[in-house]
Amino acid sequence: MARVRIIGGAWRSRLVQVDGVRGLRPTPDAVRETLFNWLGQNLAGLACLDLFAGSGVLGFEAASRGARHVTLVERDARAFARLKENAAALGGDPRLELVRADALKFLPRAAQRYDLLFLDPPYHRGWIEKIEPWLPRVLTADARIYVEAEHPLETLGEWTAVRRGRGGQVFYQLLQRGET
Repeated sequence: MARVRIIGGAWRSRLVQVDGVRGLRPTPDAVRETLFNWLGQNLAGLACLDLFAGSGVLGFEAASRGARHVTLVERDARAFARLKENAAALGGDPRLELVRADALKFLPRAAQRYDLLFLDPPYHRGWIEKIEPWLPRVLTADARIYVEAEHPLETLGEWTAVRRGRGGQVFYQLLQRGET
C-alpha cells in the first residue's frame, strides 16, 4: 500500500492511503501543486466533482482548500472502501460526499451542478468522449475542468484548454468555457 500526501490547505501534510488497484494513478505532488496554483489556493464556495476519484487525492485537496462540497465518485469496490477509510481519517467531513457508481450512471442522476470537475479516467477506454455530452447538465456556466489524459486535449465540448502541462506520459490541462 502506498501513501500520498495532501499538499495544501487545512489537511496539509495528512496522508491518504492508496491501494494497489490496477490502473489507479494518484496525481503526483508536483502536478497537484501546479493545478492548485492554476486554480488558486482557496476554493471556498465551490462545488467540486472528482468523477473517477481513485485515491480521492484531488477531491481531498479541494476540500482541504475550502471547497463547499466535494463529490467523489468511484466504481471499484476496493478503491471505494479505501476512499471511505480516508474520508473517516480526515474527520468524516460532511462536505465530502462519497458515491460508489459508474461515472456514466452517476451523471444522469447528479443532484447538483458543479463549479469544478476533476476528470482523470482510466486511459485508452474513451471515457472522456463518453463524459463530454453530460458536461452541460452537471457543470455551472463558469465551471472549470481539470483533465489528465494519455494525450493532449485542446477542447472538450464548449470548454477550451487555458493551461496545460506534461508529466512523463501524462498530459494535464485546465479547461474553461469561452476563448483562451
